[in-house]
Amino acid sequence: MGAAGRVGFAVEIAPAPSQREKPDVTALPDARIELMRPFIPARDFGLSQDFYRALGFEVAVVAPRIATVTASDGKTGFLLQDFYQKDLAENLMMQIIVPSIDVWWAHIQSQSLPEHFGVKEPKPPVVEPWGLRVAYVWDPSGILWHVAARN
Repeated sequence: MGAAGRVGFAVEIAPAPSQREKPDVTALPDARIELMRPFIPARDFGLSQDFYRALGFEVAVVAPRIATVTASDGKTGFLLQDFYQKDLAENLMMQIIVPSIDVWWAHIQSQSLPEHFGVKEPKPPVVEPWGLRVAYVWDPSGILWHVAARN
């Protein structure tokens, strides 16, 4: 106890995140990130695979309940999982940036997605306040895709 009968202790306050030193990942070559892919839920695993194939993605089942879904660049993509939670799926949005929204929109329309997959009608491209021209597409689980191009 201190002289006045109080218990004293020191509290160290950590610096704000912007004041912390950032690690030098270049000094640790194995600390690089090679790829980042989200896990996307599927209410009907098979139907979702077919949906993404119709959009032009490569789909490969890599485990009993997981498929890789890869874009034409051979690297960009996500992991489709045979798991579904309505609140998650219907509040999840994904964005892809494409060179030509007009080419993509023609392809999207040509696939008759509502008829073949029971999805909502895709919304045609509009210029959004943030400067991208965006078409909206829902997958069979209710995930909203922003298919966008820079103006």
